[in-house]
Amino acid sequence: MLSVLVGNIKGGCGKTTIATHLATAFAAQGLKTAIGDCDRQRSSLNWLKRRAETAPPILGLDWSKDVGEAPKSIQRLVIDAPAAMHHKDVEALIGISDVVVVPVLPGAFDQDATAHFLKKLSEVKAVRKNKRVIAIIGNRLRPGTKASDSLAVFFASLGFPVVARLRDSQIYPNLAAEGSSVLEGLDRRARDYAKEWAPLLTLLDKAG
Repeated sequence: MLSVLVGNIKGGCGKTTIATHLATAFAAQGLKTAIGDCDRQRSSLNWLKRRAETAPPILGLDWSKDVGEAPKSIQRLVIDAPAAMHHKDVEALIGISDVVVVPVLPGAFDQDATAHFLKKLSEVKAVRKNKRVIAIIGNRLRPGTKASDSLAVFFASLGFPVVARLRDSQIYPNLAAEGSSVLEGLDRRARDYAKEWAPLLTLLDKAG
């Protein structure tokens, strides 16, 4: 089983959007997929309730109180981390993960929080010994804006790879309301945004 943790200590960074998209990508490949929702808001589980019955199945695991175990039949597990992770949470979740995906939004507060989170990550033994894959994702970017330009400078200072850059668009909340994602979208606009996910999906394919 490949386990992917999506998290940051900064709330509102888009981790649930990233988590649900990765789950749809895995499920579309015919892989038995589950989402472990560790957030008290249970956003991923609520998204699953809106999912069409004809869509590729994704198992929802309510881990909002305690992290459990995925069924042995699961091939891909996506963990939607809690909004505020303490050091013990970081260590515990990394302990059951193969890949850690860190979404980052433009803005000074998000960059400061991410820098703090990456420092926490680097202190975890499994990360120090390069036993975990760390992937930074630029999220809700608006090319040409001062905030996005500042984020590019921030990325250049990191010691971790920036794998994908995702533009801001209303297509994401619109499809989330349907329990879907741009990776399942059939129109040209969805396919255009889906291209931005390719580097991350390629990395996960190699990790699996």
